[in-house]
Amino acid sequence: MASSKKKGLKSSGPKDSNLDTNDEDKTELCPGFRDVDAFVKHGFGAVLSATKASAGLPQAGDEYDFYRSFPGFQEFCESQGDKLLHCMSQIMQHHGCRSHMRDRNKLTGLEERFDLVVDSNDVILERVGILLDEADGVNRSQQPVMPAGFQPPKVVVSSWNRKGSSPSSRSETFRLLHAKNITRPQLKFKEKVDNSNTPFIPKIFIKPNAVKPLPSYFTNKQMRKERPEDLDVPAALADFIHQQRTQEHVDDMFAHPYQYELDHLTIPENLLSKPEPQMHKPVAETKLSFVDTLEDLVALNEKLCKLSEFAVDLEHHSYRSFLGLTCLMQISTREEDFIIDTLELRSEMYILNEAFTDPSIVKVFHGADSDIEWLQRDFGLYVVNLFDTHQASRALNLARHSLDHLLKHFCNVDSDKRYQLADWRVRPLPDEMVQYARTDTHYLLYIYDCVRVQLLDFNHGQPGLLQSVWNKSSSISLKKYVKPIYTEESYLELQRKQKKSFNTQQLTAFRLLFAWRDKLARQEDESTGYVLPTHMMIKISEELPREPQGIIACCNPVPPLVRQYNNELHLLVQQAREMPLLKVRKDDDLPSVLVVCHRT
Repeated sequence: MASSKKKGLKSSGPKDSNLDTNDEDKTELCPGFRDVDAFVKHGFGAVLSATKASAGLPQAGDEYDFYRSFPGFQEFCESQGDKLLHCMSQIMQHHGCRSHMRDRNKLTGLEERFDLVVDSNDVILERVGILLDEADGVNRSQQPVMPAGFQPPKVVVSSWNRKGSSPSSRSETFRLLHAKNITRPQLKFKEKVDNSNTPFIPKIFIKPNAVKPLPSYFTNKQMRKERPEDLDVPAALADFIHQQRTQEHVDDMFAHPYQYELDHLTIPENLLSKPEPQMHKPVAETKLSFVDTLEDLVALNEKLCKLSEFAVDLEHHSYRSFLGLTCLMQISTREEDFIIDTLELRSEMYILNEAFTDPSIVKVFHGADSDIEWLQRDFGLYVVNLFDTHQASRALNLARHSLDHLLKHFCNVDSDKRYQLADWRVRPLPDEMVQYARTDTHYLLYIYDCVRVQLLDFNHGQPGLLQSVWNKSSSISLKKYVKPIYTEESYLELQRKQKKSFNTQQLTAFRLLFAWRDKLARQEDESTGYVLPTHMMIKISEELPREPQGIIACCNPVPPLVRQYNNELHLLVQQAREMPLLKVRKDDDLPSVLVVCHRT
């Protein structure tokens, strides 16, 4: 939005008839729009209309194939596709991204265009995040002016994000909920966050529901006395250093603690037969409990251990943390909803392993791939007997596989995405965010019933398709969290992904900036995107500014840490400029450049 303001973005939006021509020339933000509200209101309406129209298109499968057989429909799709690609290219060019969206000559054209869209989304969203921080006055050098919980979250309400035009209709707003100067939750954690450049070691030290006992390495590490040289080192890092010294427990340290139990998990017959779907209770009639004390967590675990199934979801935050933070856990049973403050109970969440690893209890998730890794990373929690409704949706070949679609398809519930951009570190949680969070699990057990019925009907009553969903879900449970590890060649993977051709000086700058960003992000416990977004790092590498101010000019808006460490960054750029400048062939740039770079 900021860059649009500078470049005078053209639009076909209607002009305000109440303004005369002379006033318009003086006060318009851009042609046809007198201010930001008018521009965003028009743009937001266009996005909603486009989304609504796209939902009405024929879905993939028989219906689409039928329409596709008509030449007129095929020509229409191709012409509209060209227009969309052209529009996307213009947007990508406007943000300084690669934009060869219409190149269809290469065999890998579709994959490359998809990568372009993903990369452009990253660039634009990184810029949005920084702009929001800048608009809020967020500065790492400032101390919080109010304790957490006393400053209410900011609610952005303007003419553009208000739904409902009639005076009698209830006004709805699209909100960006976040808190200014929020106290970093990491400061209260009992165990230091381990951002070290070492592999992740499972946090588990007690193994409930074990068929194969936990290796002695994990059971003994809690009783080991703290070594003097490790006093200021995270516990996981201290263990890794000790292992490197002694070469003990090498295999045990990195094994999945429940590998044996998951490999030998057998789904009982009753879960492979057709259930009678149990209708969910209305939200208003369902008890909601907020769990933020150890006593409440223990009581919840005791309740869960008596059930045959429950639904789980997590809310995550990744922008102001290097590894990311699991901020909230939602659990729903057939009778109750629970919301757990996982920031407050981070060190005690392992208690839930008793229920989460019980093979007689089904744990229902939707899209559990990331959740499984976050549970291991933050809490040492594992899941045995998982059912993933996302995998069920894929097996049923539904039109879409999102939870939103399943809620609409099976429950006739429109998912409220007004709080999708909320900062889940905010405490206390506003009521709106609590209601949004509980929706993700409240209906999930009913959906679990419905998809099992359809999987059996789809396969003529045979359990093969349903069994395959259980198997895929179990494979997800076997995933192991892997920490991001920096190596001297890490920058090459990003460079290849960006498909950038650098000369020797530019590639050296990119390598040095990548290493600086990684080191500072770990040190400050910030995401690499917060420290220095990738598109800005590429811009600096390409421009190689001669003066410190030139680095600032490459960043819009300027990340706080870039401004703070500007002189240090300038020294890195100067070091890169001292490299011999070689002309590199595009089809053979990496090998020849690498030789020169690594000699330094």
